[in-house]
Amino acid sequence: MTRERREFRRSLRRGQTDAEAQLWALLRGRRLAGTKFRRQHPFGPYVLDLYCVELGLAIEADGAWHWEELGRATDAVRDAYLGAAGVRVLRFSDHDILTRPLDVAEVIWEAVQERRASGVSR
Repeated sequence: MTRERREFRRSLRRGQTDAEAQLWALLRGRRLAGTKFRRQHPFGPYVLDLYCVELGLAIEADGAWHWEELGRATDAVRDAYLGAAGVRVLRFSDHDILTRPLDVAEVIWEAVQERRASGVSR
């Protein structure tokens, strides 16, 4: 990994949004179903907000830009790349993360259980 990319990831962690901080509080330290997530994890040409290597599960916190036409198109390309690599992507709006954290945690928990039950392991 290049020094520039490492510094970019560090800047993303330092400048995380409130929604990213909320998600990290839910998932850090194996708090959800004993699953280890990493913050700002590099994957190919992308940096994933949160990623579980073991299960190939990415969690993305999406701000308003992601709901605009260009944002949706960019995310579709990114999700296709990740899907082709066997990564399941869960996307949540910042609003949902901040106002309905238990609902978000439940969806993530269900995805973790589904990935485990299907034998996904890396």
